[in-house]
Amino acid sequence: MYKRLDMSDSIRVPPEHLGEDVNESVVGALSKNVEGNIFEDAGVVLAVEEVTSVEGGKIEPEDAGIHYDVEFTAIAYQPELQEVVEGEVVDITSFGAFIRIGPLDGLCHVSQIMDEYVNMDEENNMLVSEEGEKTLEIGDFVTSRMIAVSMKNQDSNKINLTMRQPGLGKEEWIELYEEEQAEEDDEEGDN
Repeated sequence: MYKRLDMSDSIRVPPEHLGEDVNESVVGALSKNVEGNIFEDAGVVLAVEEVTSVEGGKIEPEDAGIHYDVEFTAIAYQPELQEVVEGEVVDITSFGAFIRIGPLDGLCHVSQIMDEYVNMDEENNMLVSEEGEKTLEIGDFVTSRMIAVSMKNQDSNKINLTMRQPGLGKEEWIELYEEEQAEEDDEEGDN
């Protein structure tokens, strides 16, 4: 989920920016050091929107930079457990599909792609259902649900996804399911 957050941090402005406007230097340092990073309690910071407070201006021993305590507003993406998301398949492996959801990639394990058994078609770099009716390949757009989320930092984060329920998967899978349900409803109505 995308959020606007009030955040605070201590930011180091490098010595080459001494003498410049303090607010501009702080905004530049925040952009460089905060945007694109993962924070456990905030998710991925996409952009610093506004600096609301700059305090301090401390010099630390053996550091030519100046450190400021800063409060700012940022736009962040924080994935939430059970959230339904749309994304693009960006990689296919024998163990599943990686799906880009916003600024992050999540893994949909082969056991979570569909109810049928899934085989890897290495020649065409795609996953294929046992019946051969459904395929999943790079560039496909899918709807999935987050079943595990762990956002600690850049080196340790994971998002696990599932497409094994009605209304999830590729658009044509969803349409096929709806057609099958309509046929079943018609058969029940005839009885």
